[in-house]
Amino acid sequence: MAAQQPYSEFIDHVKRISNIEHASSILNWDQQVMMPEGGTPARSQQVSTLSALHHELLTSEETETYLSTLESSSLTDEQSAVVREISRQYERAERVPSELVEEIAQTTSSALPVWKKAKDNDDFEAFAPTLSKLVDLKREYAEQIDPDADPYAVLFADYEPYLDLDTAERILEQLRDRLVALIDSVEESDAELETNAFSGTYPADEQESLCRSALDRLGYPWEHGRLDTAPHPFSTGSQFDARVTTRFTENDPIDALTSTIHEFGHATYTLGLPREQYGTPLGNHRNLSVHESQSRLWENHVGRSLPFWEQFLPTVTEQFPEASGVSPREAYETANQVYTDNLIRVEADELTYHLHIVLRFEIERQLIHGEIDVEELPHVWNEKMEEYLGIRPETDSTGCLQDIHWTHGSFGYFPTYSLGSVLAAQLYETAAEEIGKPDERIRNGEFDALHEWLTDNVHRHGQRYTTPDLIEQATGEPFTADYFLDYVERKYSELYEL
Repeated sequence: MAAQQPYSEFIDHVKRISNIEHASSILNWDQQVMMPEGGTPARSQQVSTLSALHHELLTSEETETYLSTLESSSLTDEQSAVVREISRQYERAERVPSELVEEIAQTTSSALPVWKKAKDNDDFEAFAPTLSKLVDLKREYAEQIDPDADPYAVLFADYEPYLDLDTAERILEQLRDRLVALIDSVEESDAELETNAFSGTYPADEQESLCRSALDRLGYPWEHGRLDTAPHPFSTGSQFDARVTTRFTENDPIDALTSTIHEFGHATYTLGLPREQYGTPLGNHRNLSVHESQSRLWENHVGRSLPFWEQFLPTVTEQFPEASGVSPREAYETANQVYTDNLIRVEADELTYHLHIVLRFEIERQLIHGEIDVEELPHVWNEKMEEYLGIRPETDSTGCLQDIHWTHGSFGYFPTYSLGSVLAAQLYETAAEEIGKPDERIRNGEFDALHEWLTDNVHRHGQRYTTPDLIEQATGEPFTADYFLDYVERKYSELYEL
């Protein structure tokens, strides 16, 4: 009982730190979704101030005292997990000067409109000085945390603290080696797939209605969220308020639909976190690899499946009568076509997507290591696109300017996309076995059982377990790429008659 009073006070302290972080995330959402362009100077200062306050509270003597007291106290397993997570955050943060934290926050906020304008105008040179500054700041940040470590590994640990960079690299190499062979087989196939079942023009407002219908069908609780548009779709929030964004292309309604389902997967994870633990590590997501597993599971294993199109196509044709002649099989084939001539990561199919990730992983690691300069980025990007996918971007807007991540200073983030896809397959296979008849459930529009399984086995644990422990708790096995590789080889062998 002696430990309960300081632990309770510690939790109050932790919640104050967490609330600052949540407030910053809402300001970031507003900047990407609703804020007028002229608001950037003030927003940069606001975000910078909140980042500094968060850092000061996290690295305060008060935090250090609580941790020192509690590490020698008798704690429950859940309390020990909270102390473990805050200790990890504290140990990294206290090595970084507040001035550097503040400068990174202000630079990333100011970078957003610069990137938007550069992308719109296909003008990499306009963004290059900002990107160079961000690379330098993140190198300095990594060096402050651990001057003897690989700086890219230090940055990667911000997004995936419990799977090391060697594991990520091994998984990416497995995917590259196996998927290249599968993509080659697909390209050589004589199978005739429907690749453009939804040809035509689809107004953005009508696509939005369709996306809202999909969210309704999947069980998105509107009283705890909202759907908006953003230049780069994302989801953010808490277990009380988890928002999703998407974007619309008038000649491709599937792009917005799958993007919305993807962000729904993120939101349903956030909403599944225990409400009573809000503001503590037990009420926060495990990491971005696990987060991405939830979005990729709903997007690919559900939203791109034939049973999903069998039950959702009538809703599509009701919204768009011109698509009334499309069959579920044709819609399924269109949603899963493999096309190596696609330049855009977020529009890529399940196979080539991971070559886009490998490209970004290799380039950003070279940038952080100083092996290439920012000015070389367009050339290096285009060379790697040709090497991995056999195409070269004609513009930087469809090349090295297409992603928002480096604008946020998020170097080390990209590998979590592939790690999440791999974990999605492992989780879905286990869930399918335990809940039974997954195709039939999807075909009937019954998603509650899958929601409940994911909540029970992933969401409700927050950060109680490390990533490897969470995976073993949920699936009974260590993390492996086998399920993902089996899944895509089975799926695309059937589609392309391999």
